[in-house]
Amino acid sequence: MRPALTALLLAAGLVTAGLVTAYHRKSEPAASIGTGPAFDPVAFFSGHTHSTGVIEGRSGAPTERIATDSHGDTDGADRLTMVQTLSFQDGRTQQRDWTLWRTGPNQFAATANDMVGTAKGEAQGGLFRWQWVWARSPGNWLMNVTMNQWMYRMDDGSVTIRTTVSKFGFIVAEVTEQFVRGDAGAIPLRQDAGT
Repeated sequence: MRPALTALLLAAGLVTAGLVTAYHRKSEPAASIGTGPAFDPVAFFSGHTHSTGVIEGRSGAPTERIATDSHGDTDGADRLTMVQTLSFQDGRTQQRDWTLWRTGPNQFAATANDMVGTAKGEAQGGLFRWQWVWARSPGNWLMNVTMNQWMYRMDDGSVTIRTTVSKFGFIVAEVTEQFVRGDAGAIPLRQDAGT
């Protein structure tokens, strides 16, 4: 009886994961969202950029604030190296070292020190999408999660990034961040109550 139950639970899990994956594949943006000139992440992230955002848990409730501070250097118009410092509300910090390059018209790829493999993405007007695997604990593949990111260029020149974090096809967290260029509006992430 136990092997049959195990097989049934495994089959149910695979069907559920398949439905979740199929749902996300059908969740394409409206054509009007990506209008305008193609977004160029190499150009946008060159120089100083910073962001503030919020992390939401699986239930959709906010769990933590996050801020980033990034410095990117270009090698021509097609390649960027960027050092990004992520700061979390509890005081933790993390450094992510990016290398990003153009692979074709409106197509880009990237690697990072905590990424598994290579991220590949494509711009469709002001909209850019890519997916990559974050090695949360390098060397322990069981801790890896998939980052599905949408970048939206806004009319004011900022970029909103919406990230869905998933594991085995199930969403475990979502992150929304607002990125701006330069020093204007840079606010450190505070742990003080009421801020």
